[in-house]
Order: sequence, then structure tokens, then C-alpha cells
Amino acid sequence: MSGSPAPGLRGKLGRFSLRIRGRFSLRGRLLAISLLLLVVALLGSNALLIALFQRDLVHQLDERLRTAATATARLTDVSDVSDVSDVSGDQSPQVRDTVEQHLTGDSYLAYLGSNGRVRRVIRPAAHSAPALPRLDAAAVGERDRHPLEVPAVDGGEAWRVIAVPLDVPLKGPPNAPGRQRKGPEAQAADSHSVVVASSLAQVNGTIRQLGTRMLLIDSLVLALLGLAGWFAVRGGLRPLRRIETTAAAIADGDLSSRVPELAASRTELGRLAAALNGMLDRIEASDAARAAAAERMRRFIADASHELRTPLFGIKGFTELYGMGGMPERTDVDAAMGRIEREAARLVRLVEDLLLLARLDESAAAADLPLRLTPMDLRTLAADALHDLRALDPGRPVTLTGPGGGPPGPGPVLGDEARLRQVTSNLAGNAVAHTPPGTPVRIGVGTQDGLAVLELHDEGPGMSQEQATRAFDRFYRADDARGRTASGGAGLGLAIVDSLVTAHHGRVEIRTAPDEGATFRVLLPLHT
Repeated sequence: MSGSPAPGLRGKLGRFSLRIRGRFSLRGRLLAISLLLLVVALLGSNALLIALFQRDLVHQLDERLRTAATATARLTDVSDVSDVSDVSGDQSPQVRDTVEQHLTGDSYLAYLGSNGRVRRVIRPAAHSAPALPRLDAAAVGERDRHPLEVPAVDGGEAWRVIAVPLDVPLKGPPNAPGRQRKGPEAQAADSHSVVVASSLAQVNGTIRQLGTRMLLIDSLVLALLGLAGWFAVRGGLRPLRRIETTAAAIADGDLSSRVPELAASRTELGRLAAALNGMLDRIEASDAARAAAAERMRRFIADASHELRTPLFGIKGFTELYGMGGMPERTDVDAAMGRIEREAARLVRLVEDLLLLARLDESAAAADLPLRLTPMDLRTLAADALHDLRALDPGRPVTLTGPGGGPPGPGPVLGDEARLRQVTSNLAGNAVAHTPPGTPVRIGVGTQDGLAVLELHDEGPGMSQEQATRAFDRFYRADDARGRTASGGAGLGLAIVDSLVTAHHGRVEIRTAPDEGATFRVLLPLHT
């Protein structure tokens, strides 16, 4: 029954292949496979070459046997005898010379009777005679001068044998002597034949010698090719060893390592190196981002804990003081309760800000904005910010202009008015808290470059570039640069501004420099 191997056999072959791959290196397997294929190719080609050469040698021997047998039949004169055994002795040397002239090596010549029995041996074999089959007149005629191979009597080398009847047609003109025989004598001779045999010892010896030499040459070739292949495979796999070295360095924690340019980008090694380097770039960037996120989270937790602890310790201190009887007067109790109320309100604002940031972060990740979007105009928010600033610091000059100056213009957007109002409120509170009293502030509103713009510019101390980069980080306060007052917040106002504007598909920009004030620009998509 034909078909694929049994599942058990396939499983065994698979396990054997895995053991081989696990035991030898890639270089060793490549070299072994190459040498194995070369051995198979050499053995197959050599076997085919030897078989063809042996066939040619045997064919040449057969031709010489056929020529010798034909010549022997022509030289034999049986016109005056009734039996081949009575052939004149004077013909024997001539016949032997003819056979030896055409044949080399051990040969055999004899006459056979009509019944196939040997009647006379003209040239005996030197070592072992051939074991002739029954070659009567019918068998000789049936073979029609085709040689056959027979074993030796003592089991030695085989022999090639050809039998020819004594009336073999001879070359020459039709009236040549011996061309035709007539009469009773010719009829008697027709039943006799001559057999010529030659040993295959010389042919087999030549084949064995050729095979031995070819094996020696093949062994030398395999040894040289194996040595050359070892260096060739080693050189060819050198780029993979460099990749292995780079991978080991990366595994040890060196994410800055990169695979060198091993080959052109169109080759397999070039594409592999480019893919690995691209993967390493992403891994390094991801690792750096993860480390930065972890650092921000650590700083956030530390800052949040500090901000939450301050009002809680104030509340706890006043309650403990009250419990120990340190507030005998009603005025002391009222003052303490006022302080507790302010700290509690501060704590509530801080918690609400943190919850808002958490909701915005979660909504941004889920692409689900918790906003009630309606058409509105930023001029309303600019007017509210103007009133907030005058209420917080009545002595502060506040002006309402367009973006960068000029008359204010419309700023139609699609937004959550309550959340955007929180944005302007935080910006106004930031300007009051981080600039000296009486510092002029300008509020600009309008459109610019296809976007609705709401900006707030103060002429305070400004910020450095590094401080401006971190201005939207949570709990970050540029106290030295912005002259933070005692009423300053926890450092979440600008972080909330950035998150709310981002939730409206907009962005916040800072334009600032030391001693040149700061401008916060809210850019939102226009709504038409």
C-alpha cells in the first residue's frame, strides 16, 4: 500500500531532526549537508562512469572475440576430414596465433561437435577454463554469433564466450576459395563449430583499479572541499555572529547597541539588519518612554501625597488642639473652624482636579470624550476671563484685544462651555498667582490660520525654555521664574488646561522668555 509514512514514524523522524539540530551548530550542519550532497553526487557520477566504461570494455572484448572466432573459422580446413578432432596439427599454431593476435589476457579456443561436446582444445586456458553450457548446432545457430557470459570452472573470474559454426560466410568475392562448400563433406562440417572465450579478469582488474583511483581522488577532493567549505561557511556566517554578539549585548541591557550594516539592503542579511535595528529603535524608545512614565508616576504620587498631606495635617492639627482643650474661647474655636473649612475646601479642589485628570486620561485612551459639545463663541470666555482677573486683582490693568493685538474677533467653536470656562479660569488664576500684583494682562480672542484663538499674555518674569517645556506637567511649579505667591495652587491648573483643550481636539502653546512675560494660546478647530 502506498502513502505517507505513519504518524509514529513521522514523529520519530521529527524528534531525531530536533536532536540533530540541537546537538550541532548551524555551521556544522551546513557543512555536513554540503559534504553529504557532494558525496552522493560523486558516488552517483562515479558509479555511472564506471558502469559505462565497463560496458565499453566488454563491448570491445566482444568485438575482438567475434573477429577471432570468424578468423578461426576461415582458417579451419575440414574438407578432407570427417571429424574436427582430425584437423591437421599444422593448422593449430596458425589458429592459436590468430586468436592471440586479436585477444589479450587469458583466452580459450576449442572445436565443438554437432552435439556440443568439445572435440579438440586448440588453446587451453592458462588458469581456469570457462564452464561452457551446451552449445550444440541448434544452440549455436540460435545465438547467431552473439557472445554470452559464463562462470569459470573453479569459481574465478567470469568469461565471455562466442561460438561460430565452421561454415561462417567469409568476406571476399563469391568465387573465393572456401566461400561455399558443397557435397557430403560440407554437410558434415556444417554441424561443427568453433568456440572462442576470453577471461574478464583483465576488464574487472581495470575496473577495480579505476574504482580505487577514483575513490582516492574523491577522498582527496572531499577533504580539500571540506576544509575550504569550513572557511567559506565560517566567513559566510560571520555577519550572523556579529548579530549574535549584538543580541547578547542587548540581552545584557545595552539597548543602544545596533547591528552594523552587514550587506546591501536588497539582500537577506541587509533586510534582517534593518529589521533588527528598527525593532531595537522601537524597543529603546518604548523603554525610555516607560522609564519616563514610571518617573512621572513616581513624582506624581510623591507630589500628590505631599499636596494631600498638607491640608490633612492642618485639619488634624486643629482637631487635636481642640481635643486637648487648647481653644478655651469661642473666638479660638471659630478661627480654627474657619481654617479647617479652608483646608477642607482646598482638599476637595485638589481631589476634584485629580479625578478630572484621571477621567480625561481614561477618556483619551478610550476615545470617548466626557464632554457636552455645543456651538459657542470664545468671545464669551474672553469676557468672563476679563471679569475674573478684575475680580481677583482689581488694581491689575486688563485689556481685551484680538490675537497679537488689534480689535477682538469672533471665535466660533464646538465645545463644552463649562469645561472651556474652566480653562480660562485656570489661565487667569495662573496669571494672578505667578505674577506680581499690578502686572498688566492682555486677553486676545479671534481667528488665525484657520483656527479659533484665545490667548492670555502677562508681562511678568516669564519662564526659561526648560520651564516652559515642563509647564504642563502635573504638580510642576516654576516658583523661581514665575514668582509664585503664597496663594499658589498645587501645580495642576495648566495640566488640566492642556488635557481639556486636547479633549476638544485643540492644543495649547506657550510663548515665553525670561523677563519678557508669557503668552498662553488656546487653539481650537473652527466651527462653521
